[in-house]
Amino acid sequence: MAHTGFDRETFEAFKKMNRDGPIQMLNLVKLRGAAEYEDGRVMTGKEAYAAYGKQSAPVFQRFGGKIVWRGAQEMVVIGPSEENWDVCFIAEYPNPQAFVAMLSDPEYRAAMPHRQAAVEDSRLIRMAPIPLGGNFGE
Repeated sequence: MAHTGFDRETFEAFKKMNRDGPIQMLNLVKLRGAAEYEDGRVMTGKEAYAAYGKQSAPVFQRFGGKIVWRGAQEMVVIGPSEENWDVCFIAEYPNPQAFVAMLSDPEYRAAMPHRQAAVEDSRLIRMAPIPLGGNFGE
């Protein structure tokens, strides 16, 4: 089953987890070979996702968002080997409200058709940053 967006129940639960301080969002994205636009325009998934990034970046930055980590998947060592991700990054927002506000911004919503056309499957995982140091279990 592909995951390309969240449902209302999950979004409501996200909003109820309101707290002060930054949140980090782990993004894992598998792109389609050919984008699937409702209007039939022809583009690769990579090109459509790049269009989404270009159009949404000013809004992301306006709400205080920044990319704090980006990487390229090389190999699944533990987990389903068939899960391969084309785009991997962690976005940080100053607080949960900034993420929610960005999603309702008209400029951001105008960029979303590019994402929907580009993405075959994805994971978006909300995380609370914790101080570095210690060992794996701390």
